[in-house]
Amino acid sequence: MEHSSTLKFTLAGPSDAPALAVLRSAAARDLTERYGQGHWSHEATERGVLNDFRHAEVWAARRGNTILATFRLATKKPWAIDKTYFTDCKRPIYLTNMAVHPDVQRQGIGRLCLEHALERVRLWPGDAIRLDAYDAVAGAGPFYARCGFREVGRVVYRNDPLIYYELVLD
Repeated sequence: MEHSSTLKFTLAGPSDAPALAVLRSAAARDLTERYGQGHWSHEATERGVLNDFRHAEVWAARRGNTILATFRLATKKPWAIDKTYFTDCKRPIYLTNMAVHPDVQRQGIGRLCLEHALERVRLWPGDAIRLDAYDAVAGAGPFYARCGFREVGRVVYRNDPLIYYELVLD
């Protein structure tokens, strides 16, 4: 496998929706196979991915013509986020729908996605990145903590146990 530095980050567009749905579904199936059925088990649809483009930037990490990872950055607060848990700031940016294809996980691609997200948020300009992760064995919370995000709260939203994380920018 090539080194992750060969990745190119590009803004995804509607023509990428089918590939992004396949990627996110592959990640969901992988988590389900490893950890069993859970909140993470839903298959992504092209229609759902197209909805992600509303009021947000959807990014794709590509190697050649293949999308290996994706994430979404938005100024609008996601439905599951309760902003009272977070540091008071003027321009928070919300990171959602991050996924790395199972075939290339544990190669630093997720960390590179977060580094690119951080660059984008600084240019936006934003003063914090906020996100939630499932509070379960399949959740990415420990990954976000290793990448410098601080846990700011634990909640249950619509029967989903979540952990809120943030990274406040200097």
